[in-house]
Amino acid sequence: MNKSVISSIIGAALLAAVLPSTVHSQAVESKYDYKEAFNPFFYKNNGNEYRSASGMPGPKYWQNAVDYKISAKLDDNTHEITATVTMEYTNNSPDELEFIWLQLDQNMFSQEGRGHLIVPLTRSRYGDAQSDFDGGYDIKSVKFGNGNDAEHLITDTRMQVLLPEPLQPNGGKTTIRIDYSYVVPTHGADRTGVLETQNGKIFAIAQWFPRVAVYDDILGWNVQPYTGPGEFYLEYGNYEVDITAPANHIVVMGGELLNAAEVYTAEQVKRLEQAKKSDKTVIIRSAEEVTQPASRPQGKKELTWKFRLDKSHDVAWASSPAFIVDGAKINLPSGNSSLALSAYPVESNGGNAWERSTEYTKASIEFYSKILMEYPYPVAVNVAADIGGMEYPGIVFCSFKSKGAGLWGVTDHEFGHIWFPMIVGSNERLHAWMDEGFNTFINDLSTEAFNNGEYYRPMGDANRLAQALTRPDLEPVMSAPQNMQERNIGMLAYLKPGYGLRLLRNEILGPERFDRAFKAYLHRWAYKHPTPDDFFRTIENVAGENLNWFWRGWFQYNWRFDQAVRNVVYYDNDPSKGVLITVDNLEKLPMPIVADITTKSGTTHRVKLPVEVWERNATWTFRYPTTEEVTAVQLDPDKVYPDHNPDNNRWEAPNAQ
Repeated sequence: MNKSVISSIIGAALLAAVLPSTVHSQAVESKYDYKEAFNPFFYKNNGNEYRSASGMPGPKYWQNAVDYKISAKLDDNTHEITATVTMEYTNNSPDELEFIWLQLDQNMFSQEGRGHLIVPLTRSRYGDAQSDFDGGYDIKSVKFGNGNDAEHLITDTRMQVLLPEPLQPNGGKTTIRIDYSYVVPTHGADRTGVLETQNGKIFAIAQWFPRVAVYDDILGWNVQPYTGPGEFYLEYGNYEVDITAPANHIVVMGGELLNAAEVYTAEQVKRLEQAKKSDKTVIIRSAEEVTQPASRPQGKKELTWKFRLDKSHDVAWASSPAFIVDGAKINLPSGNSSLALSAYPVESNGGNAWERSTEYTKASIEFYSKILMEYPYPVAVNVAADIGGMEYPGIVFCSFKSKGAGLWGVTDHEFGHIWFPMIVGSNERLHAWMDEGFNTFINDLSTEAFNNGEYYRPMGDANRLAQALTRPDLEPVMSAPQNMQERNIGMLAYLKPGYGLRLLRNEILGPERFDRAFKAYLHRWAYKHPTPDDFFRTIENVAGENLNWFWRGWFQYNWRFDQAVRNVVYYDNDPSKGVLITVDNLEKLPMPIVADITTKSGTTHRVKLPVEVWERNATWTFRYPTTEEVTAVQLDPDKVYPDHNPDNNRWEAPNAQ
């Protein structure tokens, strides 16, 4: 289409008086308010020295830090973990701190835990109201680094440690040591737990130590209780972890194993080194070896596994005598490498199941490292557990029953979380969509690329999807997960924001502008704590587009979208002078207009109009310079927009064949 034709289309804002009264659809009252949709005052706060108006961290941005040393012992008979955690906390804020808040997530599994008490009788992913399990931390002592007892108060899943004197700003440090124990819940809100297998128990261990809450420039101390739906928000630091487990166990963690020669057999150490150099999966402990005592070091009842993980905001691990273990090299863009490991029971082996886990892990991480940012950890471990899917730095837990497309999907999704929220540390407890939705979006790209699209299924008709994505009973995407109906979390935290980014990339900004802006957000906020505004501002500033209307309608509110062809007439009743097409925006959400115009000769012409046509109009008429009769006009011909009522998207001439 040449420039003159485009200009004539965009510039034709015609008065209704010009239009002849010919065949047209019945006008429907519009809910659209252009003043509300395009209100320029979307952001509640101006940029400041901590967070720039452009979406960047400000010149005085700060965040606190905490380093952990943890020594723990697992009793596989009682399921009890006994441990000591020593944390060195650094106050980089400009404020004096009189106390420090810690998160005690295991207290959710106490009979008195708020998370347990609010589980409905119909059960939930996050618990069973009828369960008689009474878990939670047994805090044995809380001391400062000098050995003095620390005054503290425990309230549900939080502990307040009172400091003997204020912790100074801009680098003040304090050390807290806690001795504690707890019994691992068999079903831990689908994030931690114990699985019985024919060759022993698999312990998937997470939320397993007291962790410092985030103190930030937005809320101060983030002390929202852990009740299940909302995940985590934690400070970055370095971890040194020792895990003592029965000698027949294999322990895996998302950090560097420092003493492989002490905890694996000589043959397994050799295979482990082979795996680090191999693009093909190397068996480190086979299915046949699982039941052979010689597949574990002999002579000791217990072994201590030593790990280190740097620049992380959490750490998790798994332990079992039942593990098959295999691995392969992950190739990173810089020329460095990481190690993909899989640990799973014999029940998960074979039939296009977990024997492909390492292949999936390797492919997923290599893809994201190439298009986003390089994978930061020395290992990536996929563990088969009685957990649908859960992510932690360098390690994920996926269902031991998964296979084929299901195993690829959950593996790819959980490892996609390394970028959101492990690298970009958003507040998951308040903004689940900032990690789940972003991850859902990148998963679609990864699945299309994997093995020539082995498991890829195109999204299909967005009109049909829109009926679910914008149901009137849905809460807004920007609701906290604990403020959503549980049945809506999958839609609002995953599908709707993921589709929103797809729409923004493919239809509104275009891949080149979107990809540059999305990657800028990742790099700006790597190992930092962004808010929704930081994301919105970054996309707008880097892409060069005002998207207030989109953020407002798709994320802040649950607005619906419905464009309709009102009428189609010829200018001066003469087909040779062009056709006048009137489109209504009937719902509250605006979108660009895309229309296919088919003429009597069978030729179809596509017209694209920007969203700005709706800045001060609920109805828009444009002129298309056809010289022959029009037989049909179709809005959203590729069905990529979330139009929940596509029945009014098409106009056909009364005598069209």
